[in-house]
Amino acid sequence: METELSRKLGVEHAIFGFTPFPAVAAAITRAGGFGVLGAVRYTAPDDLKRDLDWMQVHTDGKPYGLDVVMPAKKAVDGISEADIEAMIPPGHRDFVRDKLAEHRVPELPEGEASGWRITGWMEQVARNQLDVAFDYPIKLLANALGSPPADVIARAHDHGILVAALAGSAKHARRHAEAGIDVVVAQGYEAGGHTGDIATMVLVPEIAEAVAPLPVLAAGGIGSGEQIAAGLALGAQGVWLGSLWLTTTEAELHSRALTEKLLAAGSGDTVRSRALTGKPARQLRTEWTDAWDDPAGPGALPMPLQGLLVAEAVSRIQKYEVGPLLGTPVGQIVGRMNEERAVQDVFDELTRGFERAIDRVNRIAGRPREV
Repeated sequence: METELSRKLGVEHAIFGFTPFPAVAAAITRAGGFGVLGAVRYTAPDDLKRDLDWMQVHTDGKPYGLDVVMPAKKAVDGISEADIEAMIPPGHRDFVRDKLAEHRVPELPEGEASGWRITGWMEQVARNQLDVAFDYPIKLLANALGSPPADVIARAHDHGILVAALAGSAKHARRHAEAGIDVVVAQGYEAGGHTGDIATMVLVPEIAEAVAPLPVLAAGGIGSGEQIAAGLALGAQGVWLGSLWLTTTEAELHSRALTEKLLAAGSGDTVRSRALTGKPARQLRTEWTDAWDDPAGPGALPMPLQGLLVAEAVSRIQKYEVGPLLGTPVGQIVGRMNEERAVQDVFDELTRGFERAIDRVNRIAGRPREV
């Protein structure tokens, strides 16, 4: 499963695994793929440093990357998190309070801060993360919100780091190429988290053609070796997998109830909703997402207001495992995630499926099976 890009990065398999969990990212790298640690939850630079130190020890000297979230355009100077929170309308706060009361969700214990904050979407937080990350030998810096600012791209290149950006359309991908991005992740409609409106099967070849010869990674709805083979056949040089790792034994969801919901969910049990961040993001459909998507409700606020508004509520729902409201970003591939397995076992199944697909195509083409 080698491609020009995987050889350039020094990995055995062109499988790029995005995850917020260091143990999962390290296991992906050890298995022969390329682990990418999501940094959005690290609001304290020391916490990111701690986990990158851990990654250094547990990746056996193999390459890994980091995913941040920052806008291409600089935010207005002088606006603090408190200033932004002050923009939240009282009616939206009332809506959150009433929904939690309806489901009898307890308050957080006195003195316990919200464990989930969306401040990682703010540019200065991401820049603080990069100040830490550039002291480590990361090989790829990915940005989930378009192209990062020009000075960040230049700084990464000065460190010999490739820069990747996610795109949901060929138009966005061309902008990334013009900005100096090295790798474009073509993320289809099926993907978990923030996605566009175009399906992976359509999107990948469009982007591969639009930005050639830049390498493209296929993302969205991919969770088998056969689908990896399809992504490469469409012009990608690898795949970007995120949701698939949520039910691995190394994942740290800290909620048995959420793991059980993921294992039981089918491919039709997700929805693109603005409930979590203010931008359309695919996640498990719950009574929480239904409430925010209901035309009779106040509707979600734009990013980052929505994330700040619901931060404490999400923490309370997760802490007390309130089933009807409990969810997480996840793609339509959740329908294949029906058992807990170690990352290595997932990798073994991906490579076997890839081999089956290649053998099948070779038989159709009348070529002998390679030994």
